Amino acid sequence: MKIKEIIKIIENGAKVDELNCDGIKSGSIENEIEKIGVSMFATVDVLRRAIADGVNFLIVHEPTYYEHMEIFFDSPVSNAKRELIKKSGITIYRWHDHAHYRENDYVTESECELFGLCGEVTKTEFCASYLMDSDEYVTGLEIAKRIEDKAGVKHVRIIGSRDKKCKKIALCFGTPGGVFELLRRPDVDMVITGEICEWAWGEYARDADSLGITKSLIVAGHIGSERAAMVRLANELIRYYASVKYYECGEVYTYTDDTTE
Repeated sequence: MKIKEIIKIIENGAKVDELNCDGIKSGSIENEIEKIGVSMFATVDVLRRAIADGVNFLIVHEPTYYEHMEIFFDSPVSNAKRELIKKSGITIYRWHDHAHYRENDYVTESECELFGLCGEVTKTEFCASYLMDSDEYVTGLEIAKRIEDKAGVKHVRIIGSRDKKCKKIALCFGTPGGVFELLRRPDVDMVITGEICEWAWGEYARDADSLGITKSLIVAGHIGSERAAMVRLANELIRYYASVKYYECGEVYTYTDDTTE
């Protein structure tokens, strides 16, 4: 089975702009698949493990070279990483816009299922951001604990309302558009996202709560807020090709209470 055949399968049903960030970042779509790897990021550690396992096709969600449209810039880190990739011959394919621009956003759907978030979901005018009228009232603390338990995020940050019941939730997994705009909407109680601007969005949520306005801003980290989609993809690809493995890249942060063996 050729790499291009798997790409055709996972791109099917998505409506993306001609100018999108997806596609081959190294290697060739004409290569025969030996083993498939899936990860959030093609980190150097993930690459080394995948290459050692004989993976020749790696599907990732985020950029390999630190820029959304993957415009390569010369630096010691970028150059060394490119040399590692080139030497291995591995084909890297980025599956981002095709995941988000399906009839149902694959990432949002996967994360909601993992975190047990149920309710009526509607699209917003912002890329990959949605509004949910939750079937249940939840607090920021409850959602943060779910994310830590289900996604393995070590420390989820809660800004603003911690114990107030929320029902109108903005789903902004990863780093999509409109996070601050949705946070400011009077009909939004909670925003769940991956990354924020602390001095603006965080301080807004904190002041809102101090003024008696329910605003719970949940910051799960980029990887923890999108990982479920790529794990799901790896599991689904097994029906098309037997040798598929998900490679955990881990959170980008380390913490003072981390221990090393």
